[in-house]
Amino acid sequence: MASSDESVMTKREILFVMLGLMSGMFLSALDQTIVGTSMRTIADDLDGLALQAWVTTAYLIVSTVVTPIAGKLSDIYGRRPIYIISIVIFLAGSLLSGLANSMYELAAYRALQGLGGGGLMSLAFTIVGDMLPPRERVKYQGFFIAVFGTSSFIGPLIGGFFAGVPTILGVDGWRWVFLVNIPVGIVALYMVWRFLHVPQIKHKARIDWWGVITVIVAVVPLLLVAEQGRIWGWASPEALACYGIGLAGIVGFIVAEKAMGADAIIPLGLFKTGSFTQLTVLGVLVGFAMFGAMMTIPLFLQLVLGSTPTESGFQTIPMVLGMMVATGVGGQFISRTGKYKPLLVVGTGLLVAAFFWLSRIDKNSDVTFLMVGMVIVGLGLGMLMQTLTIAAQNAVEARNLGVATSSTTFFRQIGGTLGTAILFSVLFSRIPEALSSVFARSDVRESLGAAMADPAVAGAPQNAGIVELLTLGAQDPDAVSGALEGDTSFLTGADDVFTAPFLEAFAVSAQSVYTVSLFIAIAAFIMSWFIRAEPLREKSAMDETHADAAAAAGH
Repeated sequence: MASSDESVMTKREILFVMLGLMSGMFLSALDQTIVGTSMRTIADDLDGLALQAWVTTAYLIVSTVVTPIAGKLSDIYGRRPIYIISIVIFLAGSLLSGLANSMYELAAYRALQGLGGGGLMSLAFTIVGDMLPPRERVKYQGFFIAVFGTSSFIGPLIGGFFAGVPTILGVDGWRWVFLVNIPVGIVALYMVWRFLHVPQIKHKARIDWWGVITVIVAVVPLLLVAEQGRIWGWASPEALACYGIGLAGIVGFIVAEKAMGADAIIPLGLFKTGSFTQLTVLGVLVGFAMFGAMMTIPLFLQLVLGSTPTESGFQTIPMVLGMMVATGVGGQFISRTGKYKPLLVVGTGLLVAAFFWLSRIDKNSDVTFLMVGMVIVGLGLGMLMQTLTIAAQNAVEARNLGVATSSTTFFRQIGGTLGTAILFSVLFSRIPEALSSVFARSDVRESLGAAMADPAVAGAPQNAGIVELLTLGAQDPDAVSGALEGDTSFLTGADDVFTAPFLEAFAVSAQSVYTVSLFIAIAAFIMSWFIRAEPLREKSAMDETHADAAAAAGH
């Protein structure tokens, strides 16, 4: 391996490092997608359907908060030890999650997983930034997007498979959703331990403990209220308390980071660079639109089109393929031209087109209609994801590469969290109104009345659940208006005359979601034109660090 006084790594050494990094990224990316399709089975087995949001939130909050902290620690202590520690913690959380006996235990163990997972994704891009100059970096970061895309595709399939099998080797099927990480993680740990030997000069710096504390105080309450606000009520005492604590945390964080200067976990000096600030805001908007699309499209496929979780995983392949194709094209463009701003404009423009298309969705939309939208979303995201990271890395000094990369990832995750929470809030706030409107139509009332009056239809076993709901709804309209917020199994197998009003209401509500996403995408598109594009550096961060160290020693 290259020694610490060498400034250039050979292609063979770079490829070995990439193998280790891709193993760790696969582990983290797979876990983000494998749990979703199995969560309902898990919640049923642990008797805690109402608590499933906490299982998701626990992982999300901890991984989001840890992201900038891991970046800063890697600047101080080196990339390799922090990356290895992240994998070990992630594996410990995976093992404990597979052994959980209650939803509370599972939430706690998922938080431990998040503690490790928060460092895996951002540090991978940081290490590549250490080794390669921006124009060469895109060739290798395309492999990461391929790994991410592959895991996004197979994750729901694997999760759906495990959730559908009662036991495997005497262990509940759903537990293998977490236990499968162990063999994969051991391979990743070996690869990183064996090959990840990146020459790096560690920086002497103080650990920003006050920054760590205040970022937790700032972010956790705001993410909690974003996740739970629809249930609590946006003006409830719980929500107001979260707003107040979060605001106090933000003020405290700014004070702490200003006091720590260059040693802060998110140095405020980064935002003195206009382009870095612009790219950070753009990343928040892109994260908002990205996660909103990825979370709501599978819902439409499963609820309105009747796809199983596994089938919906296959049906989202166009989005993954679009992302991978655009990533490769974008990487070649940056490598050959040294320019990245056109990709930001084109990428956000594609998101505008995608959400305009999806905002026209209705009850008659088929898989082909959704696939067209998914392809365009994937192309837009593929243009943007690696480009935003490379541009942000290029906007800062080499010594701040780790913290700049993790900060960019951190804010993009914040945007994604807010996007998921807000768009789901829009969806489920719109559904009761849409249901009331649909059921108030005379044609709907007539068709349902005729079906209810026909003993052969109303008495059919597959219609029992929905007939019971409609009978209850005759006395309590809220029973119908809130029907899609909980268990929707009453729709499965029921006659079209009964399911049509519910599916139409959901489709109308989905229109609202994609309309909001369209406005966010338009804001991102407008902003992309005003990004101040910095010329891409010709040297890697590792080369610049060695040069700076040599110059300092010469003095």
